[in-house]
Amino acid sequence: MIVQAPEHHSPGAVADHFSGHAQAYAKFRPRYPAVLFHYLALRSPGTALAWDCGTGNGQAAAGLAERFARVVATDPSEAQIARARPHPRITYRVATTDSGLQTASAQLVTAAQALHWMNVDAFVDEARRVLQPGGLLAVWCYSLCRISPPIDELVEFFYRVSIGAFWPPERRFVDEGYRSIALPLDELDVPPFDLVADMTLPAFLGYVETWSAVQRCLAVRGRDTFDAFARSVGERWGLPHSQRRVVFPLHVRAGELR
Repeated sequence: MIVQAPEHHSPGAVADHFSGHAQAYAKFRPRYPAVLFHYLALRSPGTALAWDCGTGNGQAAAGLAERFARVVATDPSEAQIARARPHPRITYRVATTDSGLQTASAQLVTAAQALHWMNVDAFVDEARRVLQPGGLLAVWCYSLCRISPPIDELVEFFYRVSIGAFWPPERRFVDEGYRSIALPLDELDVPPFDLVADMTLPAFLGYVETWSAVQRCLAVRGRDTFDAFARSVGERWGLPHSQRRVVFPLHVRAGELR
């Protein structure tokens, strides 16, 4: 893994809700399915270079590196980049929407669970610059997970009611599956994909605790709200270290930039 020094960027260019718990983010956030990266590689005009913007700890970059010869992965958070997964084909950089790449050098540009935090126009402008003719832009997010109806109703209530007031306004774009974000794409009819993870109760609660709204709630209210949720889920989970299948619907938009 290569990590390059941070660029100087203007404050507020990208919302950062995760630096303060980057270690937990790296540990508990789920990994994207290999079939998604297979699809993107087949749809791209080549597999020499991909840029992953808003990479976090490199959850998407690691998948891209299995299909692309070189991946440049950028994120504005030094704490996130410091905990990124090393890979010989990934170069990590601390940056906002400045890829540092040559013009028309990339076959694929991605933003995974990150577009809603970005200056979309700046990201699209940079993607247009670095993509070669016929190159692919792909963005995606995952919405509220499904486990089982008794647990799902607790998660839904916690998400929308218990911590609803703590969600940053940008979160609505995820709830809308990114469909409400204007992107100048000749859009592909992307097949459905799910992110699937087998989680124990501690792993699932660790994931939920990485939510930006949970972190804001903890800062204001302390642990009472989250701990009450954890107890309720635990009563319906079964043995804490028994695994349950957790399914996150992925919402993918991809195509060539106009």
